[in-house]
Amino acid sequence: MGYEQEKIKPYNGQEEKHVLITHMFDNIAHSYDVLNHALSLGIDKIWRRRAINRLKKAQPHTLLDIATGTGDLAIQACRAMPTLQVTATDISTGMMQVGEKKVAELDLTSRIRFEVADCTALPYQDNTYDAITAAFGIRNFEDLDAGLKEMWRVLKPGGRVVLLELSEPQCFPMKQGFYVYSKWWMPFIGGLMSKDKGAYSYLTQSIKAFPQGEVLRESLLHLGFSEVWFERLTGGLCTHVVAIK
Repeated sequence: MGYEQEKIKPYNGQEEKHVLITHMFDNIAHSYDVLNHALSLGIDKIWRRRAINRLKKAQPHTLLDIATGTGDLAIQACRAMPTLQVTATDISTGMMQVGEKKVAELDLTSRIRFEVADCTALPYQDNTYDAITAAFGIRNFEDLDAGLKEMWRVLKPGGRVVLLELSEPQCFPMKQGFYVYSKWWMPFIGGLMSKDKGAYSYLTQSIKAFPQGEVLRESLLHLGFSEVWFERLTGGLCTHVVAIK
């Protein structure tokens, strides 16, 4: 299945999407954490906490955090589950370098391992991980179905995938408010602080193009997951998905 978000590329570039995504995140890695929290007014921390609370119910021992970025979700998961071991992957070394510094400062290097990995061809054996997470990253996949299928492959039977993704609100007045906020405010502030206006213009375009919860749910079921449910958070600004193999 093709998705509109796969056609949206940073900088309106002609190169393959994963090349441009890597370049974009390497560019904004230095300011990503500050901007991420500022643009969401800190609500992103609450969204991650909700996802981790769902994850805790499965009591995983091993976790694969895909599109880990600077490792925020991996860090929060380790704090919430003291015996958890995390493999944190991304295609942006710049983002992971920031994450590695944070993890070292928190003395979590023995529990969180960063690795460069392509989400559509993960270098792990079948049925390896108890759980898989991806926070605000699957929107950037060059081939969404291939990335989701890889999650299914490396997940143990009975394991769960927990996803968080930014989404476009569908109801008044959140839909109208988000339109103004995302079209004008996010690119302006993001460009001002990161010195990369193109990255935050891409952000708003990719959110608008990303498949809504019902479509994503059907895709996950079609790819082999046995149970899938989702909920919209904060008026639809974020979609939280749980899928069980």
